[in-house]
Amino acid sequence: MVSAKTLIASLAAVGALAADVPSLQIKGSKFFYPNGTQFIIRGVAYQQDSSAGGSDTPKSNATFIDSLVSKSNCERDIPNLVSLNTNLIRTYGVDPNGNHDDCMQMLADAGIYVIADLGNPTISINRADPQWNVGLFTFFQSVVDTMAKYPNVVGFFVGNEVTNSNTTTGASAYVKAAVRDMKQYVKDKNYHTGIGYAADDSSDLRNTIAEYMNCGDASDSVDFYGYNVYEWCGDSTFETSGYNRILDFFQSYSVPAFFAEYGCNKPGGAAKREWQETGALYAKNMTDVLSGGIVYEYFEEENDYGLVKASDSDSTVTKLDDFDTLEKAMKAVDPQGVSMSSYNPSNKAASCPSVNSSWEAEGSTLPPTPNQAACECAANASTCVPAANLDKSAYGAIFNYTCADASVCSEINGDPSTGKYGVYSMCSDEQKLAIVLGVYHTKHADASDSCSFGGNATTQKGSGKTDCSKLAPSSGSNSSNSSSKENAGATVGAPGYGVVVSLASLVALVASAMVSL
Repeated sequence: MVSAKTLIASLAAVGALAADVPSLQIKGSKFFYPNGTQFIIRGVAYQQDSSAGGSDTPKSNATFIDSLVSKSNCERDIPNLVSLNTNLIRTYGVDPNGNHDDCMQMLADAGIYVIADLGNPTISINRADPQWNVGLFTFFQSVVDTMAKYPNVVGFFVGNEVTNSNTTTGASAYVKAAVRDMKQYVKDKNYHTGIGYAADDSSDLRNTIAEYMNCGDASDSVDFYGYNVYEWCGDSTFETSGYNRILDFFQSYSVPAFFAEYGCNKPGGAAKREWQETGALYAKNMTDVLSGGIVYEYFEEENDYGLVKASDSDSTVTKLDDFDTLEKAMKAVDPQGVSMSSYNPSNKAASCPSVNSSWEAEGSTLPPTPNQAACECAANASTCVPAANLDKSAYGAIFNYTCADASVCSEINGDPSTGKYGVYSMCSDEQKLAIVLGVYHTKHADASDSCSFGGNATTQKGSGKTDCSKLAPSSGSNSSNSSSKENAGATVGAPGYGVVVSLASLVALVASAMVSL
């Protein structure tokens, strides 16, 4: 293994950046160093044993390895990244309680920047039940607070491939709300980082998603756009791979766009990757439009995309066949950018796509900004709340029953296709349930069991506050007008909503859920 002393000496010899690596700047559709030199990404995805946040349903019992907390692993791996001519890594999960100082300093010494995903396998915007709520907002803020202090952090992805089919397009509204609020948070904290999104290469949706994330007010749209592309497989061409189509589309894009993942492993698996696409990606016609790309991925996992294989003890790594092939490909490219002073961008933001049978996110209105004070106020004002021992797995059955009357759930409901969102649609599931139970209890005050639900709810003396909604933000792209349609929208504010059941069935469903725990 190359020693730290040898690494630093070799970096100095090739003119690498010093420890005080400068923060990057964005002008138009390009990244720049402060000295005006364009920054073109030569990246590698660096995350051990983790699925990308958003690409799968988040699991509360999942685990992931924060690859930037182990000094010994960074000492082991950074020389390999340097040999691949890497200037940026992407991580898919950050522990906000971890200490990243050593790894981030070593990366800075090597002239390597970082883009970090804000979610992880345990918490992210879930395409199956998309929400932008207080829990996600708080967690995303904690990751930004942990990482934004490092000058070699370029920015963050709020999601990865959250929308991946025509049935999950509504989830993009929640992703874009996260973009809006994280951009404002970064601005308020005076951090110098950008906020972006990484999309998959769905043939039906790739252009529409890119347009949606770029359209409208600049305060709501992405600072940069990542595109996960696996179209160039083996021996291919610019036309056969579709790179010509990608180039044509992003010619007019107004913010930096780049390959957030690339490296098809077909045919023959990772070992047979030829990396022809690397030469194509860094050719002048591509770098005139795109800002480089990120190879997927450093560590070999079950999906067979790795460049190295970690030992069982995780003390050493072994280079795989595609590592040497990529190293040769990266040494053969020399992308030349433009100077910031000579670059005069003229591209404009895209127009928002229209809602239709294959796109369900209305462009002018986004879900509201999460506000813990408003949610706590409303939950405390409720006269009926979930029983203390009620498990979250039983929430869905109660929502199903109470929300048969759409007016009961109007304040927690959301419909991306119409752009109508209840003022409390950004609260936690527990807070939403308390709000709904309170509305139901008040509406059926003459019924003795209107706050019982088989013993799964209980009365409380509400705070008496009636103006909690005033605590929630009312500016920007937020909406407090929820749809009046019964079971309106493909996306709503609570799990399991959409199937109407009888009270007897409700009690049975809740009991079944509790027994299965």
